[in-house]
Amino acid sequence: MLEFQFFLEVAVGGLLSGVMYTLVALGFVLIFKASGIFNFAQGAMVLFAALSFVGFTEAGLPVWAAFLATLAAMLLLAVGIERIVLRPLLGQDHMILFMATIGLSIFLEGFAQALWGTQVRGLELGIPDEPVELGGLLVSKFDLSTAAIAGVLVIALSLFFSVTRIGRALRAVADDSQAAQVAGVSLGLIWAVVWSVAGFIALIAGLIWGARLGVQFSLTLVALKALPVMILGGFNSIVGAILAGLLIGVSEKLAEVYAGPLVGGGIENWFPYALAIGVLLLRPTGLLGSGTTTRA
Repeated sequence: MLEFQFFLEVAVGGLLSGVMYTLVALGFVLIFKASGIFNFAQGAMVLFAALSFVGFTEAGLPVWAAFLATLAAMLLLAVGIERIVLRPLLGQDHMILFMATIGLSIFLEGFAQALWGTQVRGLELGIPDEPVELGGLLVSKFDLSTAAIAGVLVIALSLFFSVTRIGRALRAVADDSQAAQVAGVSLGLIWAVVWSVAGFIALIAGLIWGARLGVQFSLTLVALKALPVMILGGFNSIVGAILAGLLIGVSEKLAEVYAGPLVGGGIENWFPYALAIGVLLLRPTGLLGSGTTTRA
């Protein structure tokens, strides 16, 4: 009985982590759906958001004002990226756009640290990281609270892009951007909205992961955890990202606890990528992704 309870506690902890992975992955998925671009700069946006929030609080702003100031900065950053970097490249090969996001990532990392400094900072959200009993299971109060916040945002974003007019326009652009433009959809507007949402997601992810790991350069690597989520769920599937995030979170925790001691630990770091590679071999578009595969 105790073994099963421990198994459930590990699985629930994995689910809570998976919700936060899903939130990060949504930033990638939304941009990919709208433009076909893998946004390599999403991790740098997470770091920029976390550093900006801490910088504003250190400047004397209360938490709510720092949050609003950082949100405004992220929205301006997102619109600036779309207008200055991506819009001039509209119609270019996707590889060129991808390379542009790599350059953007390097620039944002350097700019954020030049603006706010390079030292590691703590970030306090007022949520204690202590165990709480939930249905007989011990769960981290911090994980439970942040997963609830991330879960609400994931559901809200999913509904927004599923039932609203902008969401329908996004799906039209994802299916056929040229036909959508002919039908009157403004591609520039869709890109600006999607990048703004990605900036908002980066802000929430930066606060959550910054509070857990500290605000430091390694926050950019957190976004890489979203890559196996996207591969597993499908690069253009919001529902797939949600399911894959939960699956990745649970599987990596269980693998670390039960298989880690057999190989000296560290499975949690690479198991999601191994799982994603296995899925790619069997289904290149992911579990719920769509598209065609071209073989050369």
